[in-house]
Amino acid sequence: MLKPCLFLIAALTASPLAYAQIFQRELGDFDLKLGTTPSRSMAQGLVKPTSPGSDSFHGGLDLSHDSGLYFGQFSPNMGLSSANNLEVDSYMGFKRPFDQTLGYEVGMIHYSYPKLSPLDSQEFYGGLNLLGNRFGVSFSNDPDRQDSTLFADLGGTQPFGIGVSMKYTTHQLGTPTAVEGGYISSFSDWSVQFSRAWKGVDLDLIYSGSSLSGGDCSAYSGHNSQCDGLLTLKAARSFY
Repeated sequence: MLKPCLFLIAALTASPLAYAQIFQRELGDFDLKLGTTPSRSMAQGLVKPTSPGSDSFHGGLDLSHDSGLYFGQFSPNMGLSSANNLEVDSYMGFKRPFDQTLGYEVGMIHYSYPKLSPLDSQEFYGGLNLLGNRFGVSFSNDPDRQDSTLFADLGGTQPFGIGVSMKYTTHQLGTPTAVEGGYISSFSDWSVQFSRAWKGVDLDLIYSGSSLSGGDCSAYSGHNSQCDGLLTLKAARSFY
């Protein structure tokens, strides 16, 4: 089953469709999407295929059924040059909304490097939508580490029009990292974001941090841009 899918991805990246964002077509009870960017994110946005590199050939497919079952493949890098390695992200899941107030999702994504097979990894995920609030959980098992993440976006509950989202991750390293005074085998990191629209400007206040500090930060390899506590204010406005 893998070879035909890989062939389809290769055909997509080599065809004129590679210049389009998404090509969509209904096939009976199925909805087929072909594109040069990932057409799906999972677990309420917590999990998604790897973002493609700007200098690489990339593309993929997504097939979903009316029942809620979906599967697909996306290759962020076709490995056509010696500087890049072939990567194929394959996923399968089930997403079912009961009504406008409740829905859930479960699935798995496999990150494959055919030329570097020991680097293959997989990630299991789940999501819940409750009264407009989004919750996600994921567990990834890489060759050299394990990561567990909890995510919450309280979009359905916005006091004073302020949106709140949070992410917390624990990281377990397969090989402890040497630091001054010992070794680091595990750590955690987190982020909290407050969002509000004000006079056409989208404002985001973000605080991020981790359980590491000082010299121990040399072992940090988490989701945040840096190990130490960081407070960031972002303002964005669309002129078109």
